[in-house]
Amino acid sequence: MGITLIKISVVYFAIGVAIGYYMSSAHDYALTPVHVHINLLGWTALTLAGILYHTFPILAKSLSGKIHFWLHNIGLPLMMLGLFFVVVFENEALLPLVATGATVTSLGIFSFVFNVLKNLKAS
Repeated sequence: MGITLIKISVVYFAIGVAIGYYMSSAHDYALTPVHVHINLLGWTALTLAGILYHTFPILAKSLSGKIHFWLHNIGLPLMMLGLFFVVVFENEALLPLVATGATVTSLGIFSFVFNVLKNLKAS
């Protein structure tokens, strides 16, 4: 699971860099919230989680680890797509999608926190 998360995270990294490059080139920074969240929750958080899951396999094998994996990887794309369309089309009709994605992602992250606090122990 750890290596898979790291591979997913580099896709988010590429997307985040592409959005940042576009904003810089176009001098249009409307997508800053999407850029920041993709880099933080996609690239950084998933890379660190992947490293922990790879280094401490007990975390990856736990139910809370599996719950984190799926909720984070379902919620984040929903949240980012919703936020992208809200910003680009200046239409708040998709804010419920953003909120749903944020809730699912947050639940996944809370599952990760629970997993680390419960299952990570000094050897």
